[in-house]
Amino acid sequence: MLRVLAIAALILALPRGVAAQATGILHIKVVLLDAERKETPVPRHALLISDNPPTTSPRRVVTGLDGTAEVRLRPGSYTVESDEPAAFQGKAYQWTKTLNIVAGRDAVLQLTTANAEVVAVRAGAPATDTASAKPDLSTLLAQWQDSIVGLWTPTTHASGFVIGANGLVATSQRAIGTATSVEVQLTPSVKVAGSVLAADADRDAAVLWINPEAAASVRPVPLGCGQPAKLVEAGQEIITIGAPLGQQNGPEFGVVSRVEPHTIVSDFTLPTGSAGGPVFSAAGNVIGVTSLDEEKEGRKRESSRVVRLEELCGVVALAETKMKDAMPPAGTHLPVEPAVAVPAIALKEMALRRVGSLNPYQMTSTNFDVSFITPVMLQDLTKGFVRPLLDFSNWSEYVANIPPVLLVRVTPQMVESFWTKVARGAAQTQGVALPPIKRIRSGFLRMRAYCGDKEVTPIHPFRLEQRVSETDAIYEGLYAFDPAALSPSCAGVTLVLYSEKEPAKEDTRVVDPKIVQQIWQDFAPYRAAK
Repeated sequence: MLRVLAIAALILALPRGVAAQATGILHIKVVLLDAERKETPVPRHALLISDNPPTTSPRRVVTGLDGTAEVRLRPGSYTVESDEPAAFQGKAYQWTKTLNIVAGRDAVLQLTTANAEVVAVRAGAPATDTASAKPDLSTLLAQWQDSIVGLWTPTTHASGFVIGANGLVATSQRAIGTATSVEVQLTPSVKVAGSVLAADADRDAAVLWINPEAAASVRPVPLGCGQPAKLVEAGQEIITIGAPLGQQNGPEFGVVSRVEPHTIVSDFTLPTGSAGGPVFSAAGNVIGVTSLDEEKEGRKRESSRVVRLEELCGVVALAETKMKDAMPPAGTHLPVEPAVAVPAIALKEMALRRVGSLNPYQMTSTNFDVSFITPVMLQDLTKGFVRPLLDFSNWSEYVANIPPVLLVRVTPQMVESFWTKVARGAAQTQGVALPPIKRIRSGFLRMRAYCGDKEVTPIHPFRLEQRVSETDAIYEGLYAFDPAALSPSCAGVTLVLYSEKEPAKEDTRVVDPKIVQQIWQDFAPYRAAK
């Protein structure tokens, strides 16, 4: 006992930066055995996850069509329990399990017939028998999960789905905004260019085009345009599949709240980046596309907007007309994020051993401040995972996942004009002290990077949107590169910056070799993990 107390006291005495731990991922799988001893996944089974002792309300997660779920948790002891029993072949099963999450490690929890508590089927409960009601949903996921694609624009991530062997991809117009070109991620290792053939803001539907050869390996989702419209009613169960930001393609389940002339309102809770995915009825028919809600619409947070299939079909017809006189985009594969998994604890330890601050490496140009950000710099050693002082605006969630990339941030400089200085000087002679009044020297337009004399294509050419008013915004650049692309092996690393004020004028800057070497050292854990 004395030894335990001594260890506990030692842990409590550690600085918060040392005691803080990275999160771990809990992989949950729920399966039951049927009469023939065959495993049957339990989809849509709700589980409540509570920390021990409880400090907040339980976290609710729901299994997908394959009976699995993943959740990121901080280190500690947790209790996982069923929210409601799962009905299966005349019986009802529920689980209550306690487990520990270790920093930087994955944990697996299998909930099966063997470790379940069998309880009486609740009187009046709906007939949701797993064996009879869910096989079609599992087939639905298996059929179309790989048909869902991720869509990247400089300002947002969305979902889409291939609808034709000719390379057409459908999505929501709101989900991709005003973009005219989109990068389409078909798999974690394959990303190609896509062009927006047709987009209708009123219908909230858009159709993209990718090279047909790139789409050849993807099974198109049949829309059924031109066929009689499928009946959709309030209370009907519906399913959508999306490509969430930083996650695998997966389903979300919902119920129709009401049906409107052009849209369907449901209780979907969509993860970031899932808008634009197809919505299916329980029978497997496409009935619409998920979209984004606007705050001014006054909808409740728990409601979600679905564009009806008829609206999408109208835009598809327009796209098919336009593609007759256009050339398809190139099918060249674009750079993707490296498939490297480094334990979060390794990055944390590296940050603790680091000499000096965790601030980005910096350089300046005529109009901009340039910051080089590596995963090590995103470690918050006192409060959490991503340092709060680094605000990444519309891409904050992307950066929060600490991707294995080099981030180059380009921020417009703030300056005070000559006449403003004169006015402040005049005011000071009258005894009035005014603070400096600064404005942006010039907005950011784009950037090109070179390794020696070879241009390097970024994985993501993001733009950070900083709102200055309800109608105006300024933009910063946030470019993601493969860390091996800009390395000491280059015969010099050069950045060419362009401003909105002078879009044709090149501002060329050579990156200090010492910065390039420091960046290379920061990615040592990733090279060791390959």
